[in-house]
Amino acid sequence: MVAALGARMSELPAPEMPARSALRRWLPLIVIVVLSVTALAIGWNRKISFETLVRHNDAIHAFILANRLASIAIYIVIYVVAIALSLPGALVLTMSGGFLFGGLVGGSAAVVGATAGAVILFAVAKSAFGEHLTRHAGPTAERLAEGFRADAFHYLLFLRLVPVFPFVLVNLVAAIVGVRLRTFLAATGIGIIPGGLTFAFLGAGLDSVIRAQGAVYNACLASGRTDCKLDFNIKAAVTPELLGALAALGVLALIPVAVKRIRARRTASSSS
Repeated sequence: MVAALGARMSELPAPEMPARSALRRWLPLIVIVVLSVTALAIGWNRKISFETLVRHNDAIHAFILANRLASIAIYIVIYVVAIALSLPGALVLTMSGGFLFGGLVGGSAAVVGATAGAVILFAVAKSAFGEHLTRHAGPTAERLAEGFRADAFHYLLFLRLVPVFPFVLVNLVAAIVGVRLRTFLAATGIGIIPGGLTFAFLGAGLDSVIRAQGAVYNACLASGRTDCKLDFNIKAAVTPELLGALAALGVLALIPVAVKRIRARRTASSSS
């Protein structure tokens, strides 16, 4: 009787542990997606703008004067959340950090916030589908992933130095191909320093422009008009020369990759 019962129980389907494991793997990514969609639907991304900075300029600066360390911490947390949720406005946040705290402090805080946010998104994406996808994507995709992982640091360094590539896309691609967390952290932290400091110092230099726009906007409101707008074109600050300089740094980051491949080809040809 007992033996028969045991045999029947052995025939029953095993507990759905894989399903639970998959749920645990996907849950953090689902939470991030839901929060990101909610933030976009509510319009939190529109709060990341120079218009917001100008409208609340006096109150923000008063708070910073009274609570400088807390203000920097709050700024970093906002940056982390924005990057982790893939909200647009990283450039505005970086330049705002320079405007609020100065080029060096604001740029350093932006680098810390961007790196932490990128690591969170990378870790969540990697645990959700990174290794699973590369294992089931076929031999060609696996070879491409292995090639990327072989020089992951320099490739990531290039992608971080050249700001024409979407920040969130780099995070996801690195997670999909299975880049190690330590490599991702190092390449991201180092790679965004030049751009982060550069745009923060640009933001610090826009003090007079932002204050002038604020004065015009406040004067318009004082006159009783309801069509007052802030006219600030951030594209004017991002010049082709600036992008060219960052692209040149990115090319330098790929030199070790090229040298490694040339040496490998010479070794292969000499051995044959």
